[in-house]
This record gives sequence, structure tokens and C-alpha cells, in this order.
Amino acid sequence: MSNTGYKTNKGLLVVVSGFSGAGKGTLIKKLMSRYDNYSLSVSATTRSPRPGETDGKDYFFVERQRFLDMIVNDELLEYAQYVDNFYGTPRSFVNGERERGKDCLLEIELQGAMKIKARCPGAVLIFVTPPSVEELERRLRGRGTESDEVVRKRLARAGEEAEALESYDYLLINDDLDEAAERLHRLIQDQHFKMSEQTEAVRSIRNGLRAYYTEFNS
Repeated sequence: MSNTGYKTNKGLLVVVSGFSGAGKGTLIKKLMSRYDNYSLSVSATTRSPRPGETDGKDYFFVERQRFLDMIVNDELLEYAQYVDNFYGTPRSFVNGERERGKDCLLEIELQGAMKIKARCPGAVLIFVTPPSVEELERRLRGRGTESDEVVRKRLARAGEEAEALESYDYLLINDDLDEAAERLHRLIQDQHFKMSEQTEAVRSIRNGLRAYYTEFNS
């Protein structure tokens, strides 16, 4: 059933996190292949491009000093350091996509998601998980590219992440890719009709009816 209320023109900021092996990346690709109203955020990084990577598409590749300046100038919604490199979400890119009416998706982990939640109260946080712990382990082992020790480490990390599930707005079970992509789409689009997202519509209705209210009560 479609929602017949007012829909905001500005795009939403949507954070998608999930356990390693939950299929969040594949889910996002499926969503974006079906609908053209989504944009995937491009991160800035200080690491060097890998073969086949394109600046502005895969990452914004910047010098270390430039990244540090971005931190100081509050140009990043969130950032983190992994080994010797920095990664972060440029505020200007996300805001630009949202102004174009695109719902901007951020595929980030728990640490970054909590930073976004603190800095962007209107962001929608969604956590993707397989239907069971057994299925999560099956998917991790099914890759066939990781040792038993690595799989165990990923499961231990998942146990740590599970403690923060209540910090997210929604839990999305990825049991069937096509169905999960459709549920994700409906979930995001329904956010446009929340009263907190209806500022312009509320103002328009209120102003339009104010004259009638004033005349009746004069």
C-alpha cells in the first residue's frame, strides 16, 4: 500500500550497518539497481588508489594534511583511522546529494554510525543481520576465503556489535535478498512521511488555514 501523505523533497541521510557476512553491501547494490532515488556516499581517504579505483567515485583520495584540515574545519560527518590511513564522510557530498532529492546511503560500521547519530539527529539508522547466528556463521564460512581463526574473530566482533543494536532505529533481517531490498526501500521511503520531516508541508497548511481561523474567531 502506497503512502498518500506529503513527501519531503529533500533526501534523507540513511546509515546502513551490519555484521560482516550480513550482506549489507550486496543489499545496497540491489536497492540502487532497482531505484534511482538513492545515492551512495563517497568517503574521503588518505590511502593511495588501488588499481581500477577512480577518484570521486570509489573514494575522494586526499593528502593527509588535507584530511586533517577537513577535521579541523568540521567538513566531515564522521571519520576514523585504520592502521596508517584516515577515512571519513564529507559533509558537502552528503548535503549536496540530499539537496538533489537523493536519499544518501552511508555504509559504515558501528563506530561511525554512532558519530552520525550524535551529529545528525534526523539520520535513519538501519542494522542488517542474517535471520540467525547459525546463518551468519554459515555465510562467513561459505566464503571459503578466510581461516577458522578469522571467522571466529568476525563472530566475536559481531557479538560486540550486537550489544549496541538498540542504538539503531531499525533491524532489517536479510533472509532473502530481493525481499530484503524491497523492505529496505519501503522502510526508507516511509521516513519521508514522518511529521518531523514535514516542516514545509506543515507550514504551508498552517499558513493556508490561518486566515480562515482568524476570520472565524474575530
